[in-house]
Amino acid sequence: MTAPAAPGAATHSGGPPPTRTPAPAARRRRRRAWDEAPRWQIYVPLGIYLLFTLIPFYWILLFALRPAGSTSLVPWPMTTEHFEKVWTERSFATFFQNSLLIGVATLVMTTVIALAGGYALARFDFRLKRGFMLALLCSQFVPGALLLVPLFQIFANLRMINSLGSVIIAETVFQLPLSMILISGFIRNVPYSLEEAAWVDGCGRFSAFRIVVLPLLRPGLVAVGSFAFVHAWNHFLFALMFLSSQEKQTIPVGLNTLMGADSVDLGALAAGGVIAAVPVVIVFAFIQKWLVTGFSAGAVKG
Repeated sequence: MTAPAAPGAATHSGGPPPTRTPAPAARRRRRRAWDEAPRWQIYVPLGIYLLFTLIPFYWILLFALRPAGSTSLVPWPMTTEHFEKVWTERSFATFFQNSLLIGVATLVMTTVIALAGGYALARFDFRLKRGFMLALLCSQFVPGALLLVPLFQIFANLRMINSLGSVIIAETVFQLPLSMILISGFIRNVPYSLEEAAWVDGCGRFSAFRIVVLPLLRPGLVAVGSFAFVHAWNHFLFALMFLSSQEKQTIPVGLNTLMGADSVDLGALAAGGVIAAVPVVIVFAFIQKWLVTGFSAGAVKG
């Protein structure tokens, strides 16, 4: 006769011991320990990437700020002779003004035209709409070099060669397809019911767009306009082909003139590169908040 088992004691009949299911808290701790990587696995790759990113900037600042003929790895004593040379002797003041005019004009024209076209693509249904969108997408596969000959012939017939207007028009045409696609995506994220409510209150279509939709598109417009400006500022090919006189040249073409056939003035070239990079850095420093918001808004399907 066997004695009864004590309360709470585990019984074993010769089979395998029963498995215990981990508590929910223990499972969560185990999952967090598995998913969370050590900090060094995050900071070491980021530090290496940051190092490779900052070294070129430091190198160009080193050549721009240290005296000619110096081999020091520290720009001391610092000098501005290279900046003075490229700004006055190499006409970089004129190049800077031309690039700024082309960039701002391209920004305005691209944003306005893309806003109108993007609204039509987002709010209206018409025949061949899908084909038109496909054509816009396929146009992004066409390199700018293929557009040089037809654009040059058109501008020659219009007597626009060696005019800043030819570069502005070419840059705008080159930026419009992608800008229209992006703007149409931003507009689709704005509920159509907001415009309908404005129409009920007595607004016309244009007034409803200006009062209701346009303020909500500010991040998207900043993203599209900033890319149009940066592309026009940095683009080399159109300015080289359509502008012949030196007083009409832009910053990228001016940098190319600093490289001679037999020798290169590294100090002047570095100073010119700093002058070319500073406006772009300033623009992105001021609009980064709007730029990130615009990307996140465009990534959400409405």
